Amino acid sequence: MRCDQNNISRHESLNQSSERSCKMYRNNQFLVSWLLPFVLLVWGTAPCSGQEPLNPLDSTNLPSAPVPNQSNQQPPSALPEDRVDQGNAGSSPLSLTLQQAESLAIKNNPQIEAARLIAMAAQQVTREARSNLWPTVTGALTGVDAQSGSRITAGALNNPIVYERAAAGVMVSQLITDFGRTSNLISSSNYAAKAENQNAIATQQQILLAVGQAFYSALQAQAVLAVAQQTVQERKTVADQVGALYKNKLKSELDFSFANVNLAQAQLLLLDAENNQNSALATLSMVLGFPDMQNVQLVEQTSSLVAPPTDVNDLISKAFTARPELLSLQLQCEAARKFQRAERDLLFPNIRAVGTVGDTPLGNVAVAPSPTSLNNTYGAVGANVEIPIFNGFLYTAKAREANLRAQATEERILEMRNLIARDVRTSWLNAKTAYQRLSVSQQLVEQAKLALSLAQSRYNLGLGSIVELSQAQLQQTQAEITYTQAGLDYRLSLDIVTYETIGIR
Repeated sequence: MRCDQNNISRHESLNQSSERSCKMYRNNQFLVSWLLPFVLLVWGTAPCSGQEPLNPLDSTNLPSAPVPNQSNQQPPSALPEDRVDQGNAGSSPLSLTLQQAESLAIKNNPQIEAARLIAMAAQQVTREARSNLWPTVTGALTGVDAQSGSRITAGALNNPIVYERAAAGVMVSQLITDFGRTSNLISSSNYAAKAENQNAIATQQQILLAVGQAFYSALQAQAVLAVAQQTVQERKTVADQVGALYKNKLKSELDFSFANVNLAQAQLLLLDAENNQNSALATLSMVLGFPDMQNVQLVEQTSSLVAPPTDVNDLISKAFTARPELLSLQLQCEAARKFQRAERDLLFPNIRAVGTVGDTPLGNVAVAPSPTSLNNTYGAVGANVEIPIFNGFLYTAKAREANLRAQATEERILEMRNLIARDVRTSWLNAKTAYQRLSVSQQLVEQAKLALSLAQSRYNLGLGSIVELSQAQLQQTQAEITYTQAGLDYRLSLDIVTYETIGIR
């Protein structure tokens, strides 16, 4: 009986202590919910007494991000110019739009200049082929001292008699006809020069596309950097608030640790964003034709976004008539056909008129019979016909080789058409997807902001945990970055569709 009474009294005491604990917990929760706004207000208006809680992950303790090397050149007064210098480290960056970047690339990029010079060199090949239609005039001065009465008896077949003499003359040779070989060579060279012009245009458009890609990549890095900076500020504010509450025993050490972890993640994001921005600016400077990274501030386009084209087959048809790569191959095919005909024409005769005139003021009486030097002139005209008879099937092999190369060029045209159709269709699909991502990413940002606001309110009222708040902050940061990238990705996708269809003009 005594043991049962002891057990009953012990259970009653435990129940009373449990009721007192629950009552104290409800009182503490009620006290925290009413005192928390007052503590935050006091903390925001006056510094807390005593030592601040140690936060080793504060941004003031982190090393500063590396900055690019700055040159000592002075920046120009306006853009675009032939050169944009980086300026001193303390100088403010210069604003650069996409159109200004394209103008700079056209002026400074060495690939564009190299393609232009190659196209100009191809035009000279046409002049080289056309030179066969003009007369060939050659002057000659000859002085000979020979043994009297001697003859050349060894060597090739020639005139064996050699007379001492001093003479001057002019020889003229004019092509009469080679049965179309020269005209076909001229046409082939002309088509090849036009093909090089199209290659130069294609090179310029590829550089302009690379400028757009580098420009939008740099804009994305710039936007992500701004989001990262804002994230660091917001999370530092939360970490400081939690630290103040932890110091006043209103928050647990776990909450304080989670807040510092979130701040550290934001600081790492900031470091990565700064590095990505410097890398993107270095790539953009390279595409613009500068060896050093330029100190510029990129200006985003403010034009409204429009939906992508609806008919992809119409885009493919336009690409078949406008793409310089395809036009270049078609011109190369015409050049190969003309060259094949020129090689075939080697089998025909070559008729050329020749003439010579001169004077021999001094010499043997056999070549200068008159004692007066003015009477020792000579002159002759004639025609020379070269008829190929047999050369080991050289000309037929050349004609066959040129024909096979022309057929190979025709096959490359078919391959290029297939590649263009695929590229246009792929870029069009990517543009449609990027356009759809705009609205989805915007909804994502709105929902992430709402979730963060609710999580912050719940945490301030003591209804939510620090884990819930951290997850909401992370989702809000990712949503902001996704939305920023979605708009720039869509603008870039539209530029790619334009490039694949008619080229960037």
